[in-house]
Amino acid sequence: MIAEIGNFCLVLAFMLSVAQAGVVVAGVRWRGLERYSEGLSLAAALAIAGAFAMLITAFVRSDFSVLNVYQHSHSDKPLLYKITGAWGSHEGSMLLWCLILLVFGAFITLRGSGLSDGLKHKALGVQGFLGAAFTGFTLFSSNPLWRLAEDPNRIWALETAPLQGLSLNPALQDPGLAFHPPMLYLGYVGFSVVFSFAVAALIEGRLDRAWARWIRPWVLIAWSFLTAGITLGAFWAYYELGWGGWWAWDPVENASFMPWLAATALLHSAIVMEKRDALKAWTVFLGLLAFTFSMLGAFLVRSGLLTSVHAFATDPQRGILLLTILLVTAGAGFALFALRAPELKPGGLFAPVSREATLVVNNLLLSAALCSVFLGTLYPILMQAVFNKTMSVGEPYYLAVFGPIMIAALLLIPIAALMAWKRADLKGVLQRLGLAFGVAALAAAVGLLLYRGATWWAEAQYLIGLLVGFWLVFGSLKLLWDRSEGKLRRLKGLPLSTWGMLLAHIGLGVFVLGAVVETHAKEGATQVMAVGDSLTAGRYQLNFTETFAEMGSNYDAQGGVFNITDKGKAVCEARPQWRYYSASRSSQSEVWLCFTPLSDLYVVMAQPQTLTDGRAAWSVRFFYNPWVRLIFFGPLLMALGGLVSLADRRLRLGVPVKAKKPKPSDDSSVDKAEA
Repeated sequence: MIAEIGNFCLVLAFMLSVAQAGVVVAGVRWRGLERYSEGLSLAAALAIAGAFAMLITAFVRSDFSVLNVYQHSHSDKPLLYKITGAWGSHEGSMLLWCLILLVFGAFITLRGSGLSDGLKHKALGVQGFLGAAFTGFTLFSSNPLWRLAEDPNRIWALETAPLQGLSLNPALQDPGLAFHPPMLYLGYVGFSVVFSFAVAALIEGRLDRAWARWIRPWVLIAWSFLTAGITLGAFWAYYELGWGGWWAWDPVENASFMPWLAATALLHSAIVMEKRDALKAWTVFLGLLAFTFSMLGAFLVRSGLLTSVHAFATDPQRGILLLTILLVTAGAGFALFALRAPELKPGGLFAPVSREATLVVNNLLLSAALCSVFLGTLYPILMQAVFNKTMSVGEPYYLAVFGPIMIAALLLIPIAALMAWKRADLKGVLQRLGLAFGVAALAAAVGLLLYRGATWWAEAQYLIGLLVGFWLVFGSLKLLWDRSEGKLRRLKGLPLSTWGMLLAHIGLGVFVLGAVVETHAKEGATQVMAVGDSLTAGRYQLNFTETFAEMGSNYDAQGGVFNITDKGKAVCEARPQWRYYSASRSSQSEVWLCFTPLSDLYVVMAQPQTLTDGRAAWSVRFFYNPWVRLIFFGPLLMALGGLVSLADRRLRLGVPVKAKKPKPSDDSSVDKAEA
């Protein structure tokens, strides 16, 4: 009965979403009907939560009569991976998408008390339409609660439930993957609320500072979770896949990066609109664009166009349905924008040298960077589809096109943060930042002295990267010094939104430093090794001392014990493994990381083989990854900055903003500076 109850809940969620959109449309003719969308949004969220709870129950109980459980679970799997198996497939991940989408719709009802009824109900109508589209797709095309006997493709159709399932892909049986998809989807789907409010505002013809103030928390929520989700995915690829890297410009990686770029531009644009009632067209356009790229990511991952470890499905029929949803939804939103754009008044005026102007330039640069990633991701797919020509776009393209654009955008950040609203003194700002730039340049020069590149161009790239990273960090610290005037008591009075901005910008600088150093100064070697052999990477030596065997809950493992030394001095002991999962008849390497404060020693063993002299051997990869920790710490600091900004009472959902009387003490200058 578990699957049947879940299916009933899924059908109910679909019908309630249709009704939610329907009553808002009908409310145009019959006044008052649209208010029922609020109750329907709550009921739809409860229904989809019931469906998802039934899917989790089926996985936990190993109910192999359910097709999705049979394909992606096994009775010997640890409980954590039984639960995460619920969203480890295309079907289960779509149900998770629907759950987050409808729950966010319910939050519009619960936290929208400060909104006008017209705007709230129209937003709920758009959210209901999105809910109906995605729950309908899940229900009729990708139902994770189908029984084996109901398999629409008749591949797995069985009248009786098997005793065991096929298990989950071993690469997905990892704690990082337990949290990566939910966080990523909280980001992706969070932009649906911004999309709904953008469409609602265009229909209402009302775009003002209050609207920008209301969407900004949603942008922060989605941006923060998307940042954390991408970071977890990069870390998972780094330590689980065994290739030693964290980012490969894979098309599926780009599919999550594109909405992040659009959302970053949206966040800055919304700030300008809230503060100065300017950039209305920019803000609405980016609000539509962020969720459009989120849907594009869902389409790419599930259409069968891409072959990747990240891809969920290879069914072109499902891809066509998702493409239809994307074209109808995004097409309607942008068509409405095109009709309303001439009516959008420019709002507050500002000088060419001002914070508003620098944020406009920032938006242009981020949009150009987004276009470069979009072109690099979609161009090979279009060439294959139109001309049947296979090609790939890799790191050299992104370094040559995306890199310079982003360097310009990053260099602008500390300058923009110190600019005054409406009109600013560029010369004065540059003078105030002179010391920060000097310290950044000195730190970059010292870093270059410790690095020996293969070519002068590699050394130039390394120097520029270090300069940009240190500039972001020291430039942000200069802003903190100016806002507090070097006094501790003023630090305590800074708004949380200011602290959030500083954390995000410093985190971005930390990430840049880690990426530059790890990419350029990384050292490694690969060798077929038997017990007694040694391998060197930089100043570290890897000594193969012995082998061992291990039995896990659902795998058998062979591993090696390696002693790592630095000029004869013991550093750590590594114990990488090669695991065989009998349930899925697949193998997976298990990476071993030896941690230092900022760097990693990375050891991975490939499939065992036999040497000509009869000895057992493994292909072993050994890397020294300097400052790699900063790559993952920086974005988490950025996500934390977004959540800290969200904690500011002025940005809290549904909390009215009350004007505060300035205090007679000189601490009021802090608030004046922020305003």
